[in-house]
Amino acid sequence: MKFDIARRTRLEALVAVLALVAGACGRHESNDLDLSAGWVPGPDAPSSDSKLHTPPPPFSEGIFPCSECHEADMPVNTKRRELSMAHTDIVLKHDEEHRWCLDCHDAADRDSLHLAGGDKVPFEESYRLCGQCHGDKYRDWRAGVHGRRGGNWDGEKSYLLCVNCHNAHSPRFAPIKPLPPPPKPERTP
Repeated sequence: MKFDIARRTRLEALVAVLALVAGACGRHESNDLDLSAGWVPGPDAPSSDSKLHTPPPPFSEGIFPCSECHEADMPVNTKRRELSMAHTDIVLKHDEEHRWCLDCHDAADRDSLHLAGGDKVPFEESYRLCGQCHGDKYRDWRAGVHGRRGGNWDGEKSYLLCVNCHNAHSPRFAPIKPLPPPPKPERTP
């Protein structure tokens, strides 16, 4: 196949751009990039299993650690039911037809959550639990599109947990009545 010079130059430019993009996204196969042009690749994106910097979860006063009330030798009742002795203020409106407390909270270690496969997750990493069902939101959250992320674009980042904005038991935001419009300015003659 024969290329003219202009077409070859465009092809080389396209290949160079693709190499830069691949390097910036952390998808390059080797570290043998030509850095003579002064370009230095940014840090790789955090992997899906890396621990992220998050604030502590917003626990209600006096309910954590859970093991203060849920002792290890306490029998576990896995039956779905309306709670009558404790946690009566919790209203489950989060796929309540299919979910129950112990689908997320670990029955053997109440100071932890657990993933669908049984792996324990600390409350500080609850985003991993949420991400199992809400994969699109988790992806957007990690990218900084959903929720709130602070830090530097090319350095350390901090993320708010899902529960810093959403109630884990009833995550949909309640409707908010809009405020009236501001008063119109008076016209001066």
